[in-house]
Amino acid sequence: MNRTRRSVLRSSASVGAGAVALGGLAGCLSEPDTESNPDGGYAAFFALWDWAEQVSGDQMDFENPVDTGEMGHGWDPQSDLIADIAGTEVFVYLDTPEFAWAQDLAGDLENDYDHITLIDAMEGLGSELLPAAGDDHDHDHNGDGDHEEADEYDDDPTAVSITTFDLFDRQTGSQGAYWHNDHWHQGLPDVPVDSYAAVDAVVEDDDGRVLPLGEDEPFSLDARIVDGASEDVAEIESHGDYIEFHGLETGRTRVIFELVADDEVVWDSSDDTLTLEVVEELEDDAVPEFYDPHVWTDPVLAQEMIETIADGLADLDPDNAEAYHDNAADYNNRLEEVHEQFQTLSEEADRDIAVLAGHDSFQYIEDRYGFEIHTPAPISPDAELTPGDLGDTIELIDEYDIETILYDPFDANEGEMPREAEHLLENSQATEAVPISPAEGTMSEWNENDWGWLEQMEELNIPALQDALGAE
Repeated sequence: MNRTRRSVLRSSASVGAGAVALGGLAGCLSEPDTESNPDGGYAAFFALWDWAEQVSGDQMDFENPVDTGEMGHGWDPQSDLIADIAGTEVFVYLDTPEFAWAQDLAGDLENDYDHITLIDAMEGLGSELLPAAGDDHDHDHNGDGDHEEADEYDDDPTAVSITTFDLFDRQTGSQGAYWHNDHWHQGLPDVPVDSYAAVDAVVEDDDGRVLPLGEDEPFSLDARIVDGASEDVAEIESHGDYIEFHGLETGRTRVIFELVADDEVVWDSSDDTLTLEVVEELEDDAVPEFYDPHVWTDPVLAQEMIETIADGLADLDPDNAEAYHDNAADYNNRLEEVHEQFQTLSEEADRDIAVLAGHDSFQYIEDRYGFEIHTPAPISPDAELTPGDLGDTIELIDEYDIETILYDPFDANEGEMPREAEHLLENSQATEAVPISPAEGTMSEWNENDWGWLEQMEELNIPALQDALGAE
């Protein structure tokens, strides 16, 4: 994938007030010679550290400041960390308020140390960020939130008559185009080049029933380019209950939506067509105000982040640019293998819902592979659970006959199980709890086994999800 703009920020500011404040440290700092042979730097937490190491190869070394057993999310650094990083050449981080400590530190480095290269590994992902679960939006990505629940449909689906066809932007959760009196009102979200936008639909028939949509449901959602319109602008991918538009080049084309039952198009919007525009970049207001930062758990988005890191290191060290990009390409081949393993897992799963006794760290995987990981807590690891949260989760476990639940090992001391997981085991029909890692940190045992991001996914997360989703 091609990035839309440079991700590397080089400070043009000279050493300023912040450096004066750190004057006592300045004498201890060795300002590296950035003209040749940079030695390396820091990455803000485990996944970024592992990726920086993989991409830099033999040319650089990176440090992870977060201790074993801790996560970078909500972490509090030691006061001297800025001095340690300022003694290197590069800092890899995520420019998001969810990692405020790293964001603040990057700002100080940019202001006070003009030799530091800052690499925001989230750069360019704006169009692919998902709203934070629990954010105040009127749409749910899995179709089971604020949308009306689909009704059972026992009639002949090929004889359906449609009265309502509403489209929703899956990124922002906002309603987009809607069908009224045989024509569309409003429009589709813009699609960035080399990225995608996704929409799903709420469809009602003449009897006011919300039609069930999905690959295993009576109806599925599809779309196609209008005959004669440009097919070079975008590609369309149907997932049954939602559509992805992948931007190929800037421009406009026209789109028809279709409702399919028994491999037959039972309704389409050919009476009126929608314009789909592919743009170079999305406007800032197209990015959700409160988004889920756990992008690094998604093996597809991870590939973009790897390329961002490689581009940043190549800017810092042009003599070894080819090596960084070669290393990134090799690693992305492994990430693609993990992506395929998740796809197989989803296809072989007996059910599309699992339970995690922790906070919601896996929304990007859920969205990518079409299953749900129910959590009693939202995305913040500091959120307090109520008896009602756990009671609802127990009811869900029993309703879906779930025997294996998941837990986050970072919610307890190493080797122990979090209290929430123990409570769910004691009060539901679940008989087993297995760990799943958000890949935001590491454990001593994993370090001894030399596990990186790939190994946490392949040795821990995919087997755990196979158990939790009944995919064995």
